[in-house]
Amino acid sequence: MVRVVFMCGPAGSGKSTIARRLEAEGMVRLSFDQEAWERGIRRMPLSDDASREIESDLRERLVGLVREGRDVVLDFSFWSRAMREEWRGLLEPFGVIPETIYLPTDRATCLDRVMARARAHGDDYVLDPETVLIYFDHFEPPSADEGPLTVE
Repeated sequence: MVRVVFMCGPAGSGKSTIARRLEAEGMVRLSFDQEAWERGIRRMPLSDDASREIESDLRERLVGLVREGRDVVLDFSFWSRAMREEWRGLLEPFGVIPETIYLPTDRATCLDRVMARARAHGDDYVLDPETVLIYFDHFEPPSADEGPLTVE
């Protein structure tokens, strides 16, 4: 059975650290941030057009990988229940029930981590403090009724 993991948490919670560990263990890692970086985008948040284009490409890649029987970790924020449901729906026709790894991290830690970034690579985007706090304040934590859930 194919394994798909949704990394879930606000900016600065440590999602990419765990996603990279899963990647080192053999999973394919898909990331909005890394994809943007590879396209030469160095500022976040993404424009609506860039976000839609990257999302479409990542959806297509995910479906292709699942069809190939590959395990995938989605290194996104999965900030809303609606977003998580939408991506679950994409996997449903393949009989894949994704697991969510949630990193509950306090507001100050998230802000400190993002402010310490240096734009050195695709997991290292700097955001202004206001944006970080908006992301944090609008984040919708996952619940067990959404499916398999691990809280780190």
